[in-house]
Amino acid sequence: MLGGVRKGIEKSTKVLMPLLFLLLIFMCIKSLTLPGAGKGVEFLFRPDFSKITGTTVLMALGQAFFSLSIGMGTLITYGSYIPKDNKLASTAVQVSMIDLLIAVMAGLAIFPAVFAFGISPSSGEALTFIVLPGIFQQMTGGMIFAFAFFVLLAIAALTSTISVLEVIVAYFSEQLNLSRRTAIIIATASMFILGIAASLSWGMMKDVKLFNLNIFDLFNFTTANILLPFGGLLIVAFLGWFFPGSAVKDELSNEGKLPVRYYTIYRFIIRFVAPAAIALVFLNGLGLLKF
Repeated sequence: MLGGVRKGIEKSTKVLMPLLFLLLIFMCIKSLTLPGAGKGVEFLFRPDFSKITGTTVLMALGQAFFSLSIGMGTLITYGSYIPKDNKLASTAVQVSMIDLLIAVMAGLAIFPAVFAFGISPSSGEALTFIVLPGIFQQMTGGMIFAFAFFVLLAIAALTSTISVLEVIVAYFSEQLNLSRRTAIIIATASMFILGIAASLSWGMMKDVKLFNLNIFDLFNFTTANILLPFGGLLIVAFLGWFFPGSAVKDELSNEGKLPVRYYTIYRFIIRFVAPAAIALVFLNGLGLLKF
């Protein structure tokens, strides 16, 4: 964080994320070669349309908010560093497709092994810490790979945290005129204290509840169901109805230097489709709308 976006965050992730990607490829290959892996592939890719409901679609939209860091200021903050000659539409598509690719690869690394080891696929997030150690045990030098993978996984999680922290630091630095070092100390200390409270909600502070939710669940519900979709709704509302359309087109076209043939469709989606879709996610998350 002290090194800034280019010299700090970008420099480290350029090395660490490709390493994690290579390990993920290796995990996929190993998982797919386990006995009984075919059932996991079928479970992952064979559609069961009877289970697709309106709620399924809304949950997928909600997942997209988390996966792509929409509605939390991250894309806006990092977007401010993008060079003027960058084609924003191409970048947006590339980011979405790479995000999808990594998600599919993660599924291929986990679900074939889930069925190979006879574990329930409904175990949720814990699958990462149940299945992957089992895969590593099947490898020569598995302990080394396990250590490397989980260290890189922790780093990947930290880079996500850093991306959110950069939003706060950028605001403190640019709007409150604090030095970057001071902004980082204040922001990190605040998140550290809140993180401790969230962690202790499963231990000595488990009886501390608000709205019948412990601290962790309260943070989780508030961010996932209120702040993210509401923030996204405000962003598209501002961009579609208050921010001048000519200024939007200038940004997308680099002041007329790049073609933006999709602008009419984009403008329609931003003004009508996106607000409606996000509003549905928002109301569903609050329990005010059920399909």
